[in-house]
Amino acid sequence: MSERKVLNKYYPPDFDPAKIPKLKLPKDRQYVVRLMAPFNMRCKTCGEYIYKGKKFNARKETVQNEHYMGLPIFRFYIKCTRCLAEITFKTDPENTDYAMEHGATRNFQAEKLMEEEEKRIQQEREDEELNNPMKVLENRTKDSKMEMEVLENLQELKELNQRQALVDFEGMIDQYRELEKREREREKEEDERETKEMLERVLVKRLRDSDSDSDREEESSSSQSKKSCADKPTDILTTDKAADVQGASSGGGKRTKVESWEKSVGTLGGRGALSSLVVRKKPTVMDKRPSTDGATASLASRSDSKASTGPKPSVSQNGSSSLSLLGAYSDTDSE
Repeated sequence: MSERKVLNKYYPPDFDPAKIPKLKLPKDRQYVVRLMAPFNMRCKTCGEYIYKGKKFNARKETVQNEHYMGLPIFRFYIKCTRCLAEITFKTDPENTDYAMEHGATRNFQAEKLMEEEEKRIQQEREDEELNNPMKVLENRTKDSKMEMEVLENLQELKELNQRQALVDFEGMIDQYRELEKREREREKEEDERETKEMLERVLVKRLRDSDSDSDREEESSSSQSKKSCADKPTDILTTDKAADVQGASSGGGKRTKVESWEKSVGTLGGRGALSSLVVRKKPTVMDKRPSTDGATASLASRSDSKASTGPKPSVSQNGSSSLSLLGAYSDTDSE
């Protein structure tokens, strides 16, 4: 069984490669290759920019009658991506680059121009030194002077690096952290002090308000206590008398006549202190004891005046004492 992927083929013993016919192809035959744009370019027909690295299916051919040190030069044909105009460029082995040929212009490249300028200056210097020995000496002096300056600059950089190497960066970082920590603690202490002062001010204000409220309460309670102390239980007995005296004084000294039954019982609508204690006696037969009603009325009026004036005995109009009247009253009741 034969191999599926064969790397070597069988050649018979009588194989002669010279007998194989050769194809006669033109020397300027073109090949289709896949390549990328070697530089930035701009199409002359439509102005489209073609950037370096863009892929194209190009046609390659060998340039006739052009060689560089035995190396052939190749030409490439591509088409613009916008207007399909043909653009050609070829290899440049002398400068290890590509040279624009037709259909587009190469964009500005500062690096390439700088390299070309350096090469030109170097070539001119070599030409001058070749024919002028004094120029060679001057160039050597300039080179030595420039070299000394470069060495001095290098020495300065080394010293600077040494000075920086002696710096303790860890210590500097620790000092900075310590300083930052102290700053945070100081700010925290200030905040706590301000907060404490504010709380103290609020507390003092509340204490003052509470003191003022307590003073007001004490004043009101003291006034109420004074008022309650002033109102004695026995003041109710003298209320009617004081009112009668005040009314008499305000009336210009004229005292109205008070009926005997008002003295003992009081007015119908009045609320005397002793009105509920005195009961009016029912009248007896008028023809038997006509003087009894008069004695009863005088007794009631005198008992009323006795209650209003205190424990002093009341005296009647004829000068007899209340004891005799009470005895007469009891005699009439027994009868």
